[in-house]
This record gives sequence, structure tokens and C-alpha cells, in this order.
Amino acid sequence: MENEVEIILVEDNPNDMELALRALKKNNISNNIVVLGDGEQALDYLYGRDEFADTDQSVNPRLILLDLKLPKMDGLEVLKVIKSDPEKKMIPVVMLTSSKEESDVVESYRLGVNSYIVKPVDFDNFVEAIRNIGFYWLLMNECANCKKE
Repeated sequence: MENEVEIILVEDNPNDMELALRALKKNNISNNIVVLGDGEQALDYLYGRDEFADTDQSVNPRLILLDLKLPKMDGLEVLKVIKSDPEKKMIPVVMLTSSKEESDVVESYRLGVNSYIVKPVDFDNFVEAIRNIGFYWLLMNECANCKKE
């Protein structure tokens, strides 16, 4: 289906969001991306609540790029909800964050994150990281439960 959401980008920093979108576009991974600004909004979108009540819940996204430090509900809380839900837990979640703190990395993996990527500061390195993420998760990886029967 052509209008299926492939990537949900959850990022509250406008500069990082713009950088991520530019990097995705530079790598020709710019179709069907939904950008959300906080953790609560991410869950509202995934579950079709409030302003997203009309979203199609029959298809899961192929990938969630999730920032750790978010307003309203942080990335770890969002991750915990997603990975504890039988309908959503198979969605690949990549933590894309500036935090290098060991406790954040450990807790993310404990909660079921599929990958933990520290955002490179240099734009060219950031573009390369996004290229690798897109290549692996959207092209190489077989997505379980992306499409509901």
C-alpha cells in the first residue's frame, strides 16, 4: 500500500528533527514519514487517539526513530508502552539520541529497544548513520507484524 507510514520520527528538538529529515531525504528515505514532537503524541498516533483518531490502525509502521529526552513522556516510557503491547511490540524501535549515558543505554535495551544510536554531531556522519539505519531496517530487515492480516 503506497500510503503506509514507514517511519515515525519522534523528536522534540526542531533542529535535530530538521537534521534527521534532511538526512533521510539525502538518502532517498523521505517517503511516508510522520514526525511527532513528544512521547504522548507518539502514543496517541500509534493508538489512534485524540487528534489521530482517524489514522489507520490496521498497519504498523516499519520503524520508529525515538528520541530519549522528550517532553510530556520520555522515550523510555514510550518504549515501555510499545514493547509491552502484543500488537505493537514487534515494531522495530531505534533510540536516536544524544545521550551516551550507560544507564540510558542499559535501560533502553532492558525495555526492548532494537538499536541504540548516539546522534553524531557532524552532519556528514549523521547522514551516514541515517543511511545505515534506513538501509538495514527498511531494506534488509524483514519486518514482523508490519502488516496486519
